[in-house]
Amino acid sequence: MSPQSSHRSPERPLQEPDEQAEVFAVVRQAHQMESTEDYVELIDDLIQSQGEARLVEVAERLGISQPSASKTLARLQREGFVTSEPYRSIFLTDKGKALADSSRERHDLVYQFLLCIGVSEATAKIDSEGVEHHVSSETLEAFRQIINERQSLDSSTDS
Repeated sequence: MSPQSSHRSPERPLQEPDEQAEVFAVVRQAHQMESTEDYVELIDDLIQSQGEARLVEVAERLGISQPSASKTLARLQREGFVTSEPYRSIFLTDKGKALADSSRERHDLVYQFLLCIGVSEATAKIDSEGVEHHVSSETLEAFRQIINERQSLDSSTDS
């Protein structure tokens, strides 16, 4: 037995090349959207809590340099997610606001699901930040059903 074959479980056979390529393409697409989703969600949060979003605070909260944040914001502006002027606040377009709302909803659902299955709040907060970008609508719907079932059980035992 070769060293490589000893690591492969018989329950997990190698996928067909086209199937495997499709899986990796979906993951690459999710990675490309991660930054965009994080930015628009943060910008929306800042606008809601402080009335505005500024480059300096976006960079600080993302833990990156202002030039890096500026470069990404320029891309988001080209892609139609934000508008801004030099030394002015950053605003979401309708497209950016829709993406922020969708991203927040996915994030909240993943967070609630993790809490529902017994993950600590601290871990759920961290894990939901990564998982939200990589979860399909089918999986989100399954999460929603499990949360609803658990809440139904909890409310019927409280009575």
